[in-house]
Amino acid sequence: MFNSLPTDAQRVINWEWPQYEPYFNELRLRKLTEANVEKWLANWTQLSDLLSECFALLYLDKTLHTTDTVIEKRFNTFMENVYTPALSADQKLKQKLLESGLEPEGFEIALRNMRAEADLFREENLPLIVEERKLVSEYDRIIATQTIEWDGQEYTMPQLAKISANPDRSAREEAWRRASARVLEDREALNEVWVKLMDLRRQIYQNADKPDYRAYAWQNRLRFDYTPENAQQFHAAIEEVVVPAAERVYKRRARLMGVETLRPWDVNVDVMRTTDLLVDPLSREPLHPFDDVKELEEKASVIFHRVDPALGGYFDTMRTERLLDLANYKGKAPGAYCITLPARKRPFIFANSIGIQENVNTLFHESGHAFHVFESVNLPYAQQRDYPTEFAEVASMAMELLAAPYLLADEGGFYNEEEAARARVEHLESMLIFWPYMAVVSAFQDWVYTHHDEASDPANCDAKWLELWRRFIKGVDWSGLDDEAATGWHRKLHIFRYPFYYIEYGLAQLGAVQVWANARRDQAGAVAAYRRALALGGTMPLPELYRTAGARFAFDAGTLGEAVSLIESTLEELYALE
Repeated sequence: MFNSLPTDAQRVINWEWPQYEPYFNELRLRKLTEANVEKWLANWTQLSDLLSECFALLYLDKTLHTTDTVIEKRFNTFMENVYTPALSADQKLKQKLLESGLEPEGFEIALRNMRAEADLFREENLPLIVEERKLVSEYDRIIATQTIEWDGQEYTMPQLAKISANPDRSAREEAWRRASARVLEDREALNEVWVKLMDLRRQIYQNADKPDYRAYAWQNRLRFDYTPENAQQFHAAIEEVVVPAAERVYKRRARLMGVETLRPWDVNVDVMRTTDLLVDPLSREPLHPFDDVKELEEKASVIFHRVDPALGGYFDTMRTERLLDLANYKGKAPGAYCITLPARKRPFIFANSIGIQENVNTLFHESGHAFHVFESVNLPYAQQRDYPTEFAEVASMAMELLAAPYLLADEGGFYNEEEAARARVEHLESMLIFWPYMAVVSAFQDWVYTHHDEASDPANCDAKWLELWRRFIKGVDWSGLDDEAATGWHRKLHIFRYPFYYIEYGLAQLGAVQVWANARRDQAGAVAAYRRALALGGTMPLPELYRTAGARFAFDAGTLGEAVSLIESTLEELYALE
């Protein structure tokens, strides 16, 4: 039967569920034995790859053409009529494999994940999860409609980044205060959404027979290699070694700006981006690394070849096969992402580039994800390629750091020495201030979901967020802005959308710095280890993935302190070049 299944997703993209269903049924009814389990998994992978690629192509189309209602309807119809029943059918196949007792070689991690998912699954939670998604959509709607007027024009919160380069401090303050006031207007509406979400999440974890939502979320996110106690250890390490370093960054910027202490509008204007140093302390014009995406692609190719010839070859393949859409144009969705086309064994990078340094760093980041796909996509079974976020972000963040030394035009990159130093300073300083903010978000969620009754009252959430903010964020003066500071949790979409998600970025950043440290000593050896780790996909536990990449999966102050020391010593070198 599977011999007749197309291998090209474009040939099945218009299929309806009755055309897919016989293949799922055949797998479900096929007798499963030790002799045929590998063939069964291969057929399952063939079917999964087709469906996943159809999703990817339709999602791409939707984000490339947001104003096309026909395309949007096509995507929504697929999700409702094909993808949703496919997920249900897929769960039955997982259950069949688990009940068989068979343990195919190289499938240990996949089986572990399936057992965890089966343990959590409750039919009565399905409508609750649907309702949860509706509430998250309501949160998105509230945030998306927040705008302010500036110089006769309407600005969304992300668009306020355009004002961040304004050298007039009073103008930045006015923009920041207007934006903050607008966000506070929705305080009650966001609180209402929160209370409903907390009620739903309580029902979900109780239905799953878990003691609290933290236990449910930990298992749902398949976190087997670290514990909530490890997360708390990481928070403490950040407080010990990163908070003082971040404070030093802030103090230096204050000196350069000629102010006694920084205020929030001296860091950024976009109130939704509290970890980005968007305001240039010397009021310089923004860096302009390229004029068009062709130039961006050409110079990025040179840089990736300098990092590693094979990685450069992967990027060139993406250019040749038109697997990049990097330009910004009307009707295209904002943001950037890398998505996998598993049937053709390729990644696709989507971005919005307008000629600023952030676009360069975004391309480095998303290319790291793309290289992860290239290295792991030949693993035989789809479930083996499902690598954890805690390591997926090592692939992307490490590439940002590995590529950065080649930003110089003399190396094939974009800048003169001063400009390259400035770009790297902005990047490394942002890394230092990210860890404390990540700790606030992570520690806040830890408290929320172990104090469910208390945290169901938004006023208590305000108090806890403010407490954590004062604990981890040093060097920026928020005096007189308690309401703005206390409601910061409203502006972190992960807290509403993806409960208990965020620490992954902090852990991955620590792994990425270790890969970079290795590259400073032995570029070829470090990149070879990095590629070997990427090639493992999701077949190994997190500590082994990190070890293979030449890093430690760690939470301690010692490991974090080494990373911070490297960042700070590199910053000192770069400060002299700016």
